Amino acid sequence: MTNKIIAVQGNHPSKLNPKSDTSVFLANEIQSKYKIFYYDPKNLSIINSKVAAEGFFIKFDYNNKKFFKILKKQKLNLELCKFILIRQDPPFNLEYISTTYILDQIKHKVKIINDPTSIRNVSEKLYSAKYQKFMPATIFSQNLDEIKSFFKKNKKVIVKPIHSYSGNDILLMNSYNSKTINKFIKKHDHIMCQKFLPKISKGDKRVFIINGKVVGAISRVPKKGSFLSNMSKGAVPINIKLTKSELKISKLISKDLKKENIFFAGIDFIDQKLNGDINVTSPTGLKSFYDLSGINLAKLFWKELKA
Repeated sequence: MTNKIIAVQGNHPSKLNPKSDTSVFLANEIQSKYKIFYYDPKNLSIINSKVAAEGFFIKFDYNNKKFFKILKKQKLNLELCKFILIRQDPPFNLEYISTTYILDQIKHKVKIINDPTSIRNVSEKLYSAKYQKFMPATIFSQNLDEIKSFFKKNKKVIVKPIHSYSGNDILLMNSYNSKTINKFIKKHDHIMCQKFLPKISKGDKRVFIINGKVVGAISRVPKKGSFLSNMSKGAVPINIKLTKSELKISKLISKDLKKENIFFAGIDFIDQKLNGDINVTSPTGLKSFYDLSGINLAKLFWKELKA
């Protein structure tokens, strides 16, 4: 059984939507060759100097209404795995960070995607600060004077938490409101403020990066009346091509991410501008891309990983 197991650290399958979920899509692609062991991050431990997880072996089936079957519950020494996929949703909080430190103990013995040290080093929004020349006007701050000044220059502003996900807690503000901003900072500490791009109504583009290569993209169009392009918030995916400018920027970032030891990532554009989300914790969209294009990036994912 050694090395014929792939572990997935993620949210319980009952919370996933098989029609769009990338973790299910990746596991489904490889389960004929490897056993899939699934565990929740809270069930990850170091016991007697061994990294172990309480979880279960699982089989996925897109043809059944109940798309997964738990085969056997077990505590597993994760050193027995060939690969471990870190796939739980953010927020990137202390629990998330703790799991990366635990998995650091075995990353020299088991290939972990994405590398736990790299996940800590590549803060999904703050990492984009090095690419600000490709972005709309953006600041990262909790200084009220700086934020007020930013609003004065840019009028309509998107306000985001730095460590959240899936469009949660994002505000669109037409003017500076000290009470709202104070409350937001109290909850989230440093925040990201970005000039609003009205062409978000036409969708944002999610670019997929695997092993330092730009391998595909989709657009996600917000539902009517919304400025959120996350599919979990009702956005609809459509097939698109990248412009020359978007491709050039994507290739530059993909090379940098490879140097950072990030194997799988997603980056986003609005109106040909990078929106500052460098998704490395649990990138999504591969199933939607397959449904739209017929191109199975899960096959490429495993091919590149095994190479």
